[in-house]
Amino acid sequence: MSFEINGTVFPQTPRAGQCLRTFLRELGHFGVKKGCDAGDCGACTVLLDGEPVHSCLIPAFRAEGRAVTTIEGLGSEHGAHPMQQAFLDAQGFQCGFCTAGMILTCASLNQAQRTDLGTALKGNICRCTGYRSIEDAIHGKTNVEAIVEAGAAFGHSLPAPAGPDVVRGRARYTFDTQIGGLLHIKLLRSPHAHARIVSIDRSAAMAVPGVQAVLTHEDAPSVLFSTARHENHWMDPEDTRVLDDVVRFIGQKVAAVVAESEGAAEEACRRLRITYEILPALIDSERAMMPGAPRVHPDRTSANRVADAERNLVAEIHGEFGDVASALATSAVTYEATFHSHRVQHAALETHGGLAWLDEAGVLNVRTSTQVPFLTRRALSNIFGLPIDKVRVFCERVGGGFGGKQEMFVEDILALAALKTGRPVKLELTREEQFIATSTRHPMRVHIKAGADVDGKLTTLQLDVLSNTGAYGNHGPSVMFHAVAESIAVYNCPNKRVDGFVVYTNTVPAGAFRGYGLPQAVIAVEAAIDELAKQLGISPYDMRRRNIVRPGDPMLSPPESEYQDVLYGSYGLDECIDLVERAMQADQPAPDLSPEWLIGDGIALTMIDTVPPAGHIADATITLNDDGGFDLTVGTAEFGNGTSTVHRQIAATILATTVDRIRLRQSDTAHGGHDTGAYGSTGIFVAGKATQAAATQIATELKAAAADAWLCDISNCILEGEAVVSGVRRISFAELAKFARESGRPLAGHGNSEGTPRSVGFNVQGFRVAVNKGTGEVRILRSVQAADAGVVANPMQCRGQIEGGVAQALGAALYEEMVIDAEGRVTNPKFRDYHLPSFADVPRTEVFFAQTSDTIGPLGAKSMSESPYNPVAAALGNAIADATGIRFTAPPFKPDRLFPALLDKFGG
Repeated sequence: MSFEINGTVFPQTPRAGQCLRTFLRELGHFGVKKGCDAGDCGACTVLLDGEPVHSCLIPAFRAEGRAVTTIEGLGSEHGAHPMQQAFLDAQGFQCGFCTAGMILTCASLNQAQRTDLGTALKGNICRCTGYRSIEDAIHGKTNVEAIVEAGAAFGHSLPAPAGPDVVRGRARYTFDTQIGGLLHIKLLRSPHAHARIVSIDRSAAMAVPGVQAVLTHEDAPSVLFSTARHENHWMDPEDTRVLDDVVRFIGQKVAAVVAESEGAAEEACRRLRITYEILPALIDSERAMMPGAPRVHPDRTSANRVADAERNLVAEIHGEFGDVASALATSAVTYEATFHSHRVQHAALETHGGLAWLDEAGVLNVRTSTQVPFLTRRALSNIFGLPIDKVRVFCERVGGGFGGKQEMFVEDILALAALKTGRPVKLELTREEQFIATSTRHPMRVHIKAGADVDGKLTTLQLDVLSNTGAYGNHGPSVMFHAVAESIAVYNCPNKRVDGFVVYTNTVPAGAFRGYGLPQAVIAVEAAIDELAKQLGISPYDMRRRNIVRPGDPMLSPPESEYQDVLYGSYGLDECIDLVERAMQADQPAPDLSPEWLIGDGIALTMIDTVPPAGHIADATITLNDDGGFDLTVGTAEFGNGTSTVHRQIAATILATTVDRIRLRQSDTAHGGHDTGAYGSTGIFVAGKATQAAATQIATELKAAAADAWLCDISNCILEGEAVVSGVRRISFAELAKFARESGRPLAGHGNSEGTPRSVGFNVQGFRVAVNKGTGEVRILRSVQAADAGVVANPMQCRGQIEGGVAQALGAALYEEMVIDAEGRVTNPKFRDYHLPSFADVPRTEVFFAQTSDTIGPLGAKSMSESPYNPVAAALGNAIADATGIRFTAPPFKPDRLFPALLDKFGG
């Protein structure tokens, strides 16, 4: 057989049953990505005789005699294809994992298809962008600023440095490499929600040709740890082992098979014989603390940072300021309700996975898709008893994270297999495994009581929260603590009370997710604000203006925190409310809707601390190269959050150069230094400050070197146009590099940031919706978000983060939902049964920025990639309530959920 791929004939013959996607990747065409292997996401799209197809669904042999075009072959040796260039000009990507497939589909569209992009792009999913920039690319709109003078990079819409490689399929993600002698890992997973492993018969599995090892709890260290990664280990309960003799949810790993091929490993998994002792399972979190409930972790104690294993209680929090009961009794108006938030999957298109091997020096190397390489290295060192310098963890470009990769779900198994076999190993989770065996957003029950006086001033806020952390406590305590903090701290109120509980159940674990608990609490708090305003006849905008904190006001939520380092680095919340109100009141064409449609407006606001408490560390180093450019080394990872772009902008601005003269090295523990990780809104606010400090230091070194050469005072020297200038004298950075090399004193700068003090960011979301009272369908007529991001480092990129956050949050608010049955099984572990937002689902959001400058953040900036998600469900719930007069308290707001109440109120 022979195949024509990108104009070149390949004589290879595919294996029996092999799909085109894996065949192309084995031939080195790494732009063909795996997102689902079910034809649902489009990451594997290629052109077959010019028509886009999902290569994961096409048997490879069917491509014989046909022309296959991958993203690598779309352009030519003379340059990019026009659609690739259009995606560059519009920056129609963030993490970039979907981009190759998206570009190929867009490049194939005819004029008729371009008039209905919702239908034309229904087979290609983007989890990051919100699709607006993709639409801009299709229509030829340029969003990047072409030329920015030296020293003026910060504040301009500069393109991502990886852009040219992303659009041409050259950007390398975790598995975009070929390693000789590679073994493949497949995991056998538990079919039971709770069981003890009595015995494992490996004999039939080991007899499968190609199988090298079967690893079970008998082969793994017994060290307890948490899959959650934080700078301070005490933030998370130690309740997890690499492999355990007790399984606590359906999908938990039981054994790892290591074989010469994935097929052999899968067959060996099928042949393993496991004898289980079935244990009582706890599925309902409301039963967790009741007497007689099954205990999920009966052996854990406070030494493992578990509050009360007898009650399945991982953590709890209680506190009160003032007298809530008395304040409620005397309030002019009150509101009380219970809200429920559901499980949501991160759905990053690149699943968890990695490669591991031992090098000639005996160093364990782990190449993985993670947000936290340095913390993962520390964990592997502790679990396997390895010196820290004998472990290297690094990541290439990461295909989306959203908090889900602030965990260690695969690296421990990779390390175990590499250490046991001595050979390179690979583990890549399937999409189903991503649903059933990683983590989700925390389902929460939030009961709220609120009161206000006749003037609309809040008198009391009370939250009672039950958070379901699933079978393991990763992130459980800190997510709940965060949920009850900024959600009420943003409001002045003399009487506040918080009671919160985090409990185990025998269900898929919950973990870090964009917003980190705030969306689940905010939907209740913001509904209460609206309902109180309605009773008082006050507009929802004015109700918030009367109660929001302002500079000088304490930001309080009980109990009082031991960390008192949150400051008003800048304040733009009042401006954000004004911006949204003006936009929502601006003229808009009347919707062409029948009388069955009810129209309403809703808003919600949120505040977020820009850094997690108790410290977040980042180091940066910058060195001068011989050509006068710079090498900048940071630890933070790039997964579509845009930090790679902004780090170069910070350095280039301080050093009076252009971003193309800053070469970035990142996310590799072998580079030295430390970085806590890209999570908790810290990629710019913490790591960016380290870059600022390093650039400032080398700037001083450059001026000092020039001053020494000129025998002048350093105060007379400035950086200007890639040189040091003093009066009429000028010396270029390249000349200074030569002098430094000849003197044996290389010029370098080092920077560090420890994440304190912290600032606060603000977001306000507004929606206008139409609700069909006969069907329950919800349509978004207008979406507006205003953000206080300080000095906006990159307006184009920041706008994209907000649009993507709104789109992802709308998915969770309207239709995304992981369904768990009575046995604890995830019943919809695939995209086609989960409904990720597609192009047609997502409205275009108007984005506005408050004009502020943060006194703490780098060059006046603060974080803005996590927080846009937080107010969306709350604002949507308020808009639906305004339209229908019914308060729905449990998203997702699907038609079948809304219909019964609408029927009761409005009839057939």
